[in-house]
Amino acid sequence: MRGVNKVMLIGNLGRDPEIQILDGNIAVAKFPLATTETFKDRTGKLVSQTEWHTVVLWRGLAELAQKFLHKSSLVYIEGRLRTRNWDDKDGVKKFVTEIVGENLIMLDKKTDGTAASDHFDMNHNKGGENDNIEPNPF
Repeated sequence: MRGVNKVMLIGNLGRDPEIQILDGNIAVAKFPLATTETFKDRTGKLVSQTEWHTVVLWRGLAELAQKFLHKSSLVYIEGRLRTRNWDDKDGVKKFVTEIVGENLIMLDKKTDGTAASDHFDMNHNKGGENDNIEPNPF
């Protein structure tokens, strides 16, 4: 049986995307994304809880992120979880779990006040993003 590895997030960028160009002129972008959930606790008080996610975008999506996204941009990201591991300079094994974005919708308002629902889909670019790449490009 096949598994399902699907993530859908709506949140704000915690900083401008970091862009790196790898061998073969492959662009990769990385940024933190904050998602906030608000709920009432037992006393009825509203409580906000923010989770931070590391998002990685490849190729065309990375180039779009560089051009259009900035700190605080509101985006919808659809992708999959990927956990990488490597040994640091002291030989200690490190792990990181990231969201590899496959679809991106910018949700910020345009300057004229209308919603910017620009949708970018990179499903045709699946595969190969792990080929000949350093374990931690950032």
